[in-house]
Amino acid sequence: MVLISLVATHAELDLETVGTLSSGAANLAGSVHMPAVTLATCNRMEIYAESTGSSHDVVQSTREELLDAVAQSSGLDRDVVGRSFRTLVEDDAVSHLFEVGAGLDSAVIGEREIAGQVRKSLADAQHAGTISGNLTKLFETASRTAKDVGTRTALGSRGRSIVSVALDIAGDMRGDGTAFYPGASVVLIGTGAYSGTSLAQLVERGVTDIGVFSGSGRAEEFVAERSGDARALQMQELPGAFREADVIIGCSGGNRRITAKEVRNLAGLAADAPRDKPLTIIDLALSHDFDPDVADLEGVELITLESVKMAAPGETEDSVEEARDVVRSAVETYLTERRERTADDAIVALRRHTQSLLDEEMDKVRKQHGCTGAAEEVEFAVRRIVRKMLHTPTVRAREMAAEGRTEDYVRALQDLHGIEVPVREETARATPAKRRRAEDFSAAELTQMASYLTNVPAGGFCQHHRPGEFEIERIDAVRDLNIRRAG
Repeated sequence: MVLISLVATHAELDLETVGTLSSGAANLAGSVHMPAVTLATCNRMEIYAESTGSSHDVVQSTREELLDAVAQSSGLDRDVVGRSFRTLVEDDAVSHLFEVGAGLDSAVIGEREIAGQVRKSLADAQHAGTISGNLTKLFETASRTAKDVGTRTALGSRGRSIVSVALDIAGDMRGDGTAFYPGASVVLIGTGAYSGTSLAQLVERGVTDIGVFSGSGRAEEFVAERSGDARALQMQELPGAFREADVIIGCSGGNRRITAKEVRNLAGLAADAPRDKPLTIIDLALSHDFDPDVADLEGVELITLESVKMAAPGETEDSVEEARDVVRSAVETYLTERRERTADDAIVALRRHTQSLLDEEMDKVRKQHGCTGAAEEVEFAVRRIVRKMLHTPTVRAREMAAEGRTEDYVRALQDLHGIEVPVREETARATPAKRRRAEDFSAAELTQMASYLTNVPAGGFCQHHRPGEFEIERIDAVRDLNIRRAG
């Protein structure tokens, strides 16, 4: 099994290409035949996968299958896809993911949004059942490292993000900086992750007039889930909201772009009805919510992800190096522990071999002397000796594995003791959790459920919540039980 990562980022490609590569990313991991996790953000498209073997041919085949899947999902030419991705293997792939999660590879160095995106990628893969135990541990450790960078370094304490930098640029362009926002009117398009971050940033900056529009109709739900003075906008309300807006933020990433003509008409930029104030448009969607020619409209300033990338403030060398030290230490610890785990098969084989020899000899003792107290004392003493004899070989196995010498240890077992270490089974995806059917429960489990439900108030979800707070359909086996409920 070999860890492989395909990486396409803002550092090597324009964001338009990154956005095209990312189209269909949500279903990409499910279309390949190996454990895989997709990390798609506004400035990167990355795939982490495990090959089913360690030979060069198998690893190369894994890479080709992943590239074919990206070409299929994005609609790009296969050769273009192949040239767009860098390939990282094993330790390099681990180091890269840890740096990405810590914000060290972002357009805005030290931005904190990426840490949440790494966690979400893991959660999505777990839900879809496209992940393995090894990939789960990799992403969980990368997420913990990102948290450590955020709490232990100056880089993490700044709390910068692509959204915050974009809003800073907009405030500076309007000439008032942070003082611009308390009296500003803002329209937010979209209800995705960036929309949530944008809303939180706007509220933090004192904006009280925020309208949210979603082409998918999720605006009301989005606003209801969050605190603040934001209101959901219907389609018929957009013209009025655009005319009154000081800032329009696009975060939807839909397939349709708002044209310059539509902005002119909606925002009241026509010659016969000119606006009395400038308009700033921030386009944070990777696939762009606004046509580039919107920037040519008089009285309109357009800020894009490319603008944010170029204007992102630099970090001090000390703060970046401090964060890199945390990441390097975490990577080293993770790789050491992973290499030590490769010795598990050899250790198990050695212990089984020794145990089988011990059992054979003890069978001879019992046949000759019977199951007497003396025989039991002999067995106890021999097992204690065996444990002591196995201690040093076990420690050395983990030490050699940490040094990358597991194969030397396995060869020594074969040469000295004739022990064959079985090859670990091929990498397998974790099976997503499934809801159990009524017939899957035992009588004892159903009895326990009935006992628990006696403490649940009528109409309640559980004994810790009031009736009406939650509703859930009972499985047939429980619903039909004659239960006297509490309250």
